[in-house]
Amino acid sequence: MDTYHDLISQTFDFPTQEFTVQDNELRFHDIPLMDLVEKHGTPLRLTYLPKITTQIQRAREWFAQGIEKTGYQGQYTYAYCTKASHFAFVVEEALKNNVELETSSGYDMYIIRALYNQGKIDKNKYIIANGFKRERYKRYLTEFINDGFVNCMPILDHLTEIDYYAEHVNQDARANLGIRLASDEEPRFQFYTSRLGVRYADAIPLYEERIKNDPRFELTMLHYFINTGIKDTSYYWSELRRFVHKYCELRKVCPTLHTIDIGGGLPIQTSIQKEYDYPYMIEEVLRTIQRICREEGVPEPHIFTEFGIFTVGESGAHVYKILDEKLQNDKELWYMIDGSFITNLPDTWALNQRFIMLALNGWNKGYKKIQLGGMTCDSQDYYNAEKHIYQVFLPEQAPEKPLYVGFFHTGAYQESLSGYGGVKHCLIPAPKHIIIDKDADGTLRDWEFAPEQDPESMMRILGYV
Repeated sequence: MDTYHDLISQTFDFPTQEFTVQDNELRFHDIPLMDLVEKHGTPLRLTYLPKITTQIQRAREWFAQGIEKTGYQGQYTYAYCTKASHFAFVVEEALKNNVELETSSGYDMYIIRALYNQGKIDKNKYIIANGFKRERYKRYLTEFINDGFVNCMPILDHLTEIDYYAEHVNQDARANLGIRLASDEEPRFQFYTSRLGVRYADAIPLYEERIKNDPRFELTMLHYFINTGIKDTSYYWSELRRFVHKYCELRKVCPTLHTIDIGGGLPIQTSIQKEYDYPYMIEEVLRTIQRICREEGVPEPHIFTEFGIFTVGESGAHVYKILDEKLQNDKELWYMIDGSFITNLPDTWALNQRFIMLALNGWNKGYKKIQLGGMTCDSQDYYNAEKHIYQVFLPEQAPEKPLYVGFFHTGAYQESLSGYGGVKHCLIPAPKHIIIDKDADGTLRDWEFAPEQDPESMMRILGYV
């Protein structure tokens, strides 16, 4: 009999550094997942903090290697974009690695202030303030600048944003500014140019007319964002070259401009099979910038990256119990989970995002082709394809022991999009959330961050109590 273990081993280069099997049960970073299930139950969300540090260190090493190999003259700086996960335990773990921070909302500034009051950042921390800004966001940024946060940097998203800072920044204060350029979207988009950022043609007039002659302001950063992230496609390379040429054009008239921010980020692994050559891509980014700057005769800029998904995505996992199976016709077998894809993993529904999916137990059992069904009444609450194949296989159900399944690398955006602690479709509760860390001696420890959502909290939100 071919077992589930045979299937995975024959399909992928398995085991991997992240995933191993011991006594027919899956381990994630050597975490005995079935022990967590027995202790905490399901549905269960977990965050493994050491992976956040690992990701930051990996990216810095790749950039350091690329800079050395190419002889690139600028410096590299890693920033974490908080919108990927605003949770304190994520941001604080990232800050242990001395990252800079990128924000996207006025309420982010409450987080920044709290971190400062707790002594976790100082007034030299870079705060890359992105986004289309309401008055509240601009007010908070102005307060930070006037309070001496010397690297609190508004990234101008439209032409009139500068008006607020010109009116409210103190005459004796100094502020570094950035300009976001509006990139062209992928051809498959329904519109041509991003709604965010300043038109390429407007960048130099904005500098010369509103920034150049105001002693309070210096334009130091040019920013762009590619929704697809850093990928080896003709679209990405075309947009990067276009952006670097504009940097060079602006640098020739603005001597204070010395930094570019490459938004969009590195992808995470969505299959056990490695699909992305990170060192190659980073080296090619450096070579592209270097070549254009030399052709244009301008200094190579310092580089900021703002990695959100890459920082936190691979630290997360969701675990479910298979409640029962249903044969709905001659060939469609459904395994029903004790949660919901729409409410817990909304990217699987909204973007058809695939995550790494593996059984937690039953690796010595035979396997079946199945569909996974969520608990809501919505027909879209299902998962029936993996990244490498338009099918899903899991071990056969065993009467004596329930089957459990895990979705891995789910640490970015899922809670933000589904609404943490809110009211979800069909009143499906948010799962219990636990944090896992590793002590200096390698001992794993876990603790509960939030219990499974209770009906009382929903009743309060809905106004019944």
